[in-house]
Amino acid sequence: MIEIERKFLVTSNAYKKAAFSQKRIIQGYLSSNPERTVRVRIKENKAYLTIKGISNATGMSRFEWEKEITVEEAENLLLLCEKGVIDKSRFEVKIGSHTYEVDEFYGENEGLVMAEIELQSETELFEKPDWLGEEVTNDKRYYNSYLSKNPFKNW
Repeated sequence: MIEIERKFLVTSNAYKKAAFSQKRIIQGYLSSNPERTVRVRIKENKAYLTIKGISNATGMSRFEWEKEITVEEAENLLLLCEKGVIDKSRFEVKIGSHTYEVDEFYGENEGLVMAEIELQSETELFEKPDWLGEEVTNDKRYYNSYLSKNPFKNW
């Protein structure tokens, strides 16, 4: 499956009032190689193993495969992950016909808040809320796999 998404910095916490969902996420990387990242994620009481391919030239599209695993399996796999676990809360906000996923980071990435929107095509139009800031889609520093090794607080 091809994932098409765009990423933006967030300029205020106004998204919190509009959020219809909030979940805590802990994730680590078995491989952070940009050609094939392998992620383990625990999202509340569910867990997933995800493999992503390298992004295309625009940074918007890449192959993604995901499988649900047990939380116990994920906890064991997190012990094998590379250094640098990502800890964040994800807020889901419906704007028009799209849902933004807004991630508020903790720990080493405290202070970083990013929004992602998944699209059907790279040219699809979408509504931009007031709290949406600079687009960082093609800036690899904002990939979670990069943040796990090069935390936001060190920039």
